[in-house]
Amino acid sequence: MLIFWLKIVKSPMQGIILNIVRVKDEDLIVSLLTKKRLKTLYRFYGARHSQINLGYKIDFVAIHSPKSTLPMLREVLHLGFPWQFERDKVYIWQQFIKLLYRHLRDVEELDEFYFNLLDEIILKLKKQNPKRVIIEAYLKLLEYEGRLHNDFNCFICDNFIEKDIVLKRSFLTAHKECLIGKVFEKELIKDLFETKSTLLLDNKQINTLWEILQEGL
Repeated sequence: MLIFWLKIVKSPMQGIILNIVRVKDEDLIVSLLTKKRLKTLYRFYGARHSQINLGYKIDFVAIHSPKSTLPMLREVLHLGFPWQFERDKVYIWQQFIKLLYRHLRDVEELDEFYFNLLDEIILKLKKQNPKRVIIEAYLKLLEYEGRLHNDFNCFICDNFIEKDIVLKRSFLTAHKECLIGKVFEKELIKDLFETKSTLLLDNKQINTLWEILQEGL
């Protein structure tokens, strides 16, 4: 017998899991990034269904019920990655996912840019260094949001930076005299901001940029 009060989105949607909160028993509250929205859904009896994890890309169906303020997450199908058993890549991917959730958590409607950016990262992680992939993707995010400060004015004194640069959270630029931190050659950072490529940077510089990125998007 059909249950008339259930409104079912019949066509499966795709989403990437940005956050999971455990509630009573094995139930979960799951935040999913889809092409145009950040959705929050409730998953009943998590232990009785296929496992889900942070950063998974899934097909799913959302079921709306008057008994719950949140849609129910049903018919989950994990869309596996070629690198899903490579611990280093999975760890770095999940760290970025956590940062992205904090950045987007107060927004419901989103442009496709964010979903497409994560799709691009998933594809590139198959063959490329994970920190380099994430840093390059982050530069695209900063540019898209109008936060890539490639005018090279110091964010502390507001004067133009002629030579060496120190970077802060959100890759804000500063004079080495104004801010304590790892010093970069200006031409390296200029190339990085223009090309969105880490090709000219060595691994120590990449690690420094990764540490800065982890301060928050």
